[in-house]
Amino acid sequence: MSEKNERCKTEKVKFSIGAKLTLIVFFILTVSLGFIIAMVSLLDRSDLRISAEENNLETNRRLVTEAELILVNIRSNSRVLLQTINAMGPETNIARETVDYFFNENPQAAALFFVIPGKGEQVLINKQFFSSRVVVEDLAFSFFENQRSTLERAARGETLLANAAPHFSYPCLALFFSWQSGEGGGVLFSSETLNSIFGSGKSLSYMINTNGDILAHSNFSLVRSGTNIRNEDFIRYILNSTERNSQRLVESDSSFLQVYKSPVRNGVFYSVCENIKQVYESARQRILPLLKKAAGFIPALDIRDNTGEGKKNRHFVAFAKLNITGAGVISTTGYDRVFEGVTAATRRNIYLAIAVVSISIIFIWFFSKTISNPLKNLACAANKIENGVFDLEFKPKRNDEIGVLTSGFGKMCSALQVFGRFSNREAAVKTMRGEIKYGGFPKYATVLFSDIDGFIAKLENFTKIFHDEAYSKIVRWLNSYLAGMNDCVEKANGVVDRFSGSEVMAHWGTVCTAGSPRKDAFNCVKAALMMRKALYFMNKERKADDPADPLIKMGCGINSGIVTAGQLGGDKRVDYTIFGDHVNLASDIEALAGSVDADILISEDTWRLVGDKFLTEEMPSAIIKDKPMRIFAVINFKGESKGPHTMAEVRELLR
Repeated sequence: MSEKNERCKTEKVKFSIGAKLTLIVFFILTVSLGFIIAMVSLLDRSDLRISAEENNLETNRRLVTEAELILVNIRSNSRVLLQTINAMGPETNIARETVDYFFNENPQAAALFFVIPGKGEQVLINKQFFSSRVVVEDLAFSFFENQRSTLERAARGETLLANAAPHFSYPCLALFFSWQSGEGGGVLFSSETLNSIFGSGKSLSYMINTNGDILAHSNFSLVRSGTNIRNEDFIRYILNSTERNSQRLVESDSSFLQVYKSPVRNGVFYSVCENIKQVYESARQRILPLLKKAAGFIPALDIRDNTGEGKKNRHFVAFAKLNITGAGVISTTGYDRVFEGVTAATRRNIYLAIAVVSISIIFIWFFSKTISNPLKNLACAANKIENGVFDLEFKPKRNDEIGVLTSGFGKMCSALQVFGRFSNREAAVKTMRGEIKYGGFPKYATVLFSDIDGFIAKLENFTKIFHDEAYSKIVRWLNSYLAGMNDCVEKANGVVDRFSGSEVMAHWGTVCTAGSPRKDAFNCVKAALMMRKALYFMNKERKADDPADPLIKMGCGINSGIVTAGQLGGDKRVDYTIFGDHVNLASDIEALAGSVDADILISEDTWRLVGDKFLTEEMPSAIIKDKPMRIFAVINFKGESKGPHTMAEVRELLR
């Protein structure tokens, strides 16, 4: 369609093609990419869970093996030493040499306590151990003194493990065992090695005894303080369980499931961290109460202190009970930590999916413009056609279906232009819109008939002069006149009903109306004056002696009244027209124009409607259908300074 016709007002579309294509692409991409991301994440999580559980179990098995090896070795070596001392006597040189050898080979051993039948209680001290660690030796005596009940249980055949760190403020464990029938003993040894192996790896691992005391942990402060975690739900389950080893997913807010990382307590980094922590705590204490107060006005809003209170985390917890002492080794791996890689990958995939969807939407949006814009232009053209505008130019620029549709629109407009020239355009358009129904209706109309004076004589003159060429010259001459008259009628909002030879029939207040019979009548007379003016300028350009383009003098008859308006015809052809006595009267008045030497005559009914708007002169009464009729000649608009003001001036103007 040409550029001048591209912009027009059409009905607003709720969902444009561009919006629909965008929504469809958005839905397809979102669903497909979301499904792929979800499936990949689900499969990766499944694999990672299996791998994490296996690694956690393997870590737990390794720690159990190492812990049992340490405990078994220290117990075995201690038993050998005690058996040797018992056999040789504690005061012999061999016994003393054996003790020295034992402490040299077992530097982690701090002291041994045992009872020799008949010789009483004996305590062997590793002086090197206490001196190198700046620990008072007397603490060993007081420790064993406090462990009487444990020694008695060991004498009855139990092997027990106790935490001695709270007593010495140093990582120490005490292993109590029976070394001969009815006699118990205990060895105090450093747990540094155990703490080191329990502090390695990504998992949090620690060891507890049957009482729930923490014996080995990467965070020595828990060991030194003698922390007991027996009341923790998952610890209670482990202690009471008959299973030797197992693994389960535990949901708990316990700090003993969190991997402990001790900060560096010196240097610039620690100072900065402490300052940040203080600023954060200060801000949280000030802002949090305000948020909670504001949340009170919004029931659905839940503001919680971000301290972890009430927050439960999930962890893979593997445990195994040692064959010696019954102590348990626990290994935990954070559920979220296992999947943090998958979570990060999923997050990146989501960002990538958003980018892909966004780029696709932008691409589809611009692509849809190549479809929607031509369709909008065609919709604009259809709207103009609906309003009776058929002279539209279409220039197809595409070879697809839209190009074919554009070409079809162009052919349709060409056909409608021809159709509009052969029929009553206004009536056809209104019928197409459904504004004119089939059937006849009464209308108060003003009817105009116009004809060329002496038309038959002029035709005969054409034939005499031009012979066979007369017909084409007549049509050319007549079309020029009728085109000018038609323009005047349409400019005055009238409807040309038909052309009959040189006769023009037009009416107002039928197909369309100005709002009242008075306004319609005014427009009709106005059209007649415009026809006079147009004919005047046509004649002015003609040569008086040109037989191919002779001067034209017209006569107009106008009448107002009730007429019958409707569609006449059959299924294959129909025409909108009017008929009735008032139509016939307008035709009869037009026939009188030549006899009274006036070009525009109106009936008394029309004069009563608009006589105050025009300069008129009453003509002699005419007998029409045996009735006398008052006839008025129209001179000009009332109050118009230009143009004629009397009938004499009109007659002079039209000569």
